[in-house]
Amino acid sequence: MIAAAALTALAACGTDTPDRTPATTTRPAVKPAEPKKTRPQGLHGMPPVLDPKDVYAANRPGKLSPVVKDFPSRVYVPNTESDTVSVIDPNTYKITETIPVGRQPQHVVPSWDLKTLWVNNNRGHTLTPINPKTGKAGKPVEVHDPYNLYFTPNGKYAVVMASLDRELVFRDPHTMKRLRTEPVSCYGVNHADFSLDGRYFIVSCEFSGELLKVDTEKMKVVGQQKLPFEGAMPQDVKVSPDGKRFYIADMMAHGMWVLDGEKFTTPEFLPTGKGCHGLYVSRDSREMYVSNRGEGTISVFDFTRNELTKKWHLPDGGSPDMGGVSSDGKVLWLSGRYDAEVYALDTRTGAQLARIPVGSGPHGLAVYPQPGRYSLGHTGVFR
Repeated sequence: MIAAAALTALAACGTDTPDRTPATTTRPAVKPAEPKKTRPQGLHGMPPVLDPKDVYAANRPGKLSPVVKDFPSRVYVPNTESDTVSVIDPNTYKITETIPVGRQPQHVVPSWDLKTLWVNNNRGHTLTPINPKTGKAGKPVEVHDPYNLYFTPNGKYAVVMASLDRELVFRDPHTMKRLRTEPVSCYGVNHADFSLDGRYFIVSCEFSGELLKVDTEKMKVVGQQKLPFEGAMPQDVKVSPDGKRFYIADMMAHGMWVLDGEKFTTPEFLPTGKGCHGLYVSRDSREMYVSNRGEGTISVFDFTRNELTKKWHLPDGGSPDMGGVSSDGKVLWLSGRYDAEVYALDTRTGAQLARIPVGSGPHGLAVYPQPGRYSLGHTGVFR
């Protein structure tokens, strides 16, 4: 729950002294103090929340940060089995460059300050920095088991999801020097998202079917639960616009878990489709696109109506996985994990706009740049 600032009420003081005010004199009325309008108090050092009713308020079309205004629009696709990153020009649907990186790149992650794209070379135990202005890769940084990468909302730490090491590793967001390690007892930490106030985040544990709640300031696990489905395999995590719920994709339960993050009680379940995997919020914060990798579909979830409203089918099937939404909100980009291709879909109709061959095993692609003041990591979670 977001902490509210304390309000001071005016109160009259009692006295035992007889009232000697002349009867003809009227005491001035004491007007009660009006409640002050306050913004939600968040994690220390976190940029103020723009809208307490919409955590994605900074993600509207055209709201590009001055930091990224000169960056060319590109789609960066990590090919896990080819050890490369395919770079696509979204205007032509053509590959402009193929960048060699380390072993088994899983995700391309925008840094908190928006200046760098980090390629997570999971089995190569390195992060490859890419300059999004020039498209050039820099010298790899040694980081053990970087399956996925996030940043605390105040920009103080990078958080490496060390899946096989069973650790959450808090690092310097620039040098990637290890600062603190939080061991976990679950298997396969992989995806996460932060509360509206940034004080905690929810983590999915893929291989043991569990969820973690982590105190951001203390860098400590404060809650853990097993999902109520035999063989559960939780994947992507996204917080609702109002910050009251977290949605967790589950590729074996074939749907989303809906969790009250504050209470961290047993979540409810909403079926979406076979192999539910990636979650992406629309630019107007009204809908969320849900990729169902096992059946080649995308479900559309309406936040206000709290229900699925549409399902789009990829022509000729496919394996839609991770991705992102274009800066203008008109195109949903998804990797085809088992088909060595990338899909571009119209977000109004679900029509396929392009199907682009890439390397083997495309996974956590990043559409960049996107609107937002700062990045929380993954393939582009912006606030």
